[in-house]
Amino acid sequence: MTYLRLENITKYFGSFVANDNISLSVNSGQIHAILGENGAGKTTLMKMISGLSQPDTGQIYIQEKPVKITSPNTATKLGIGMIHQHFMLVPQLTVTENIILGLENSWRLNLRQKHQEITALSQAYGLEVDPTAKVENLPVGIQQRVEILKVLYRQAKLLILDEPTAVLTPSEVDSLIVILRQLAAASNTIIFISHKLEEVIKLCDTVTILRRGRVVATTTTEAVTPQKLAELMVGYEVDLQVNKSPALPEKVVLKVENLQVTDDRNIHAVGDVSFELRAGEILGIAGVDGNGQRELADAITGLRKIKQGKIKLKKYSTIAYIPEDRQKIGLILQFSIAQNLILKAFKKLPFCRNYLLQPAVIKNHAQAAMQIFNIRATGEDIQVSQLSGGNQQKVILARELAGEADLIVAMQPTRGLDVGATAAVHLQLLAERDRGAAILYISTELEEIMAMSDRIAVIYRGKFVAILDVQTATVEEIGLLMAGGKL
Repeated sequence: MTYLRLENITKYFGSFVANDNISLSVNSGQIHAILGENGAGKTTLMKMISGLSQPDTGQIYIQEKPVKITSPNTATKLGIGMIHQHFMLVPQLTVTENIILGLENSWRLNLRQKHQEITALSQAYGLEVDPTAKVENLPVGIQQRVEILKVLYRQAKLLILDEPTAVLTPSEVDSLIVILRQLAAASNTIIFISHKLEEVIKLCDTVTILRRGRVVATTTTEAVTPQKLAELMVGYEVDLQVNKSPALPEKVVLKVENLQVTDDRNIHAVGDVSFELRAGEILGIAGVDGNGQRELADAITGLRKIKQGKIKLKKYSTIAYIPEDRQKIGLILQFSIAQNLILKAFKKLPFCRNYLLQPAVIKNHAQAAMQIFNIRATGEDIQVSQLSGGNQQKVILARELAGEADLIVAMQPTRGLDVGATAAVHLQLLAERDRGAAILYISTELEEIMAMSDRIAVIYRGKFVAILDVQTATVEEIGLLMAGGKL
């Protein structure tokens, strides 16, 4: 039986067509993947299903009844729940308080009864969690369970998961897959959005691929391979394997000694970290999100004061920084693509001459960068706030990799990028390494860390618990260390 059906859904943003006549069906009790390259229209489509925006033309049906989803509240009443990539939880509140937030209107709140209800719900779906625990004290994998319980508590029957495994360890991913299968077996319908093609094939029943706002294929996962899905997404053959030559490390570019750093709340975030990074090598840092990676990167790039220890850079070294938060740190959202691309060089030739900006040079520079990095937009004068997250990331990469820096600190450089863009970023960073750049590659994507790195440091609660040779390290070993285990 069809639970959700979209019929000729079209959405415009000015003259740009984000969704072009999209029709698809999602069956009850199935896990249905939606794939597409950056700017393909996935996010826009999900926003319309979850009530954050409305289609210009077309019709949405729930159980074959036409509906108009005018707000997230309407979506909730229709049994639709969205679990976002970045969790929508209040860290200082308990599990129960987060789950019931915004639902209770009475003056008296029987928390004991709510604890019991949530315990029963968590046990029924195999989502074991302590209802009295504060969210800030929970591992990321358990926080995700809270997000799922939150939508189930609101009696959602259609769950939309946006990049749900982006911040999980391998064991937490396996646990989530078991949970989602249990939810589907209990007649819940799941839409799963991911760039991890192996995961999609392992978990989902059906997959719909979007390209440039249109449906290009709907198929069963049994009938495809990751390679075939990648080709359908981007429209050309993609090499999913990272092919790199052996590293030839040279002089030390970065030396970190007994580094201690605090976070924004002045809480200890990085403790006694020491390492060296040489020209011509990539040191990968593997760890679950929130274990001090951001504070470490900010300290090395001079954006955060250190509490103790030393950071030593080779004389006259230049640094490029691809930050974790592209919107708050990486870009000025009100500026155009062209303006963002010259933020680090607007005072210099050829962009500035006799204290005057050179519009023609800036425009040509932007157009060339947009072509090289496949930045999808109608022009270089478009505000970056109007771009998809993946295309915003490409703008940062185009700017930071333009200057042939001695040290590149890449924090989640492929987050939100499609397979084609990810492959291109890998090639560009490997070319920088072979040129002689020292690269600190920080990612929660363990497969990426394994593929890109020459050495791997595992970070847990702000400390390097091991530095491993990529030739001998295994995914199982690193996954165990990421979760706080010991070899």
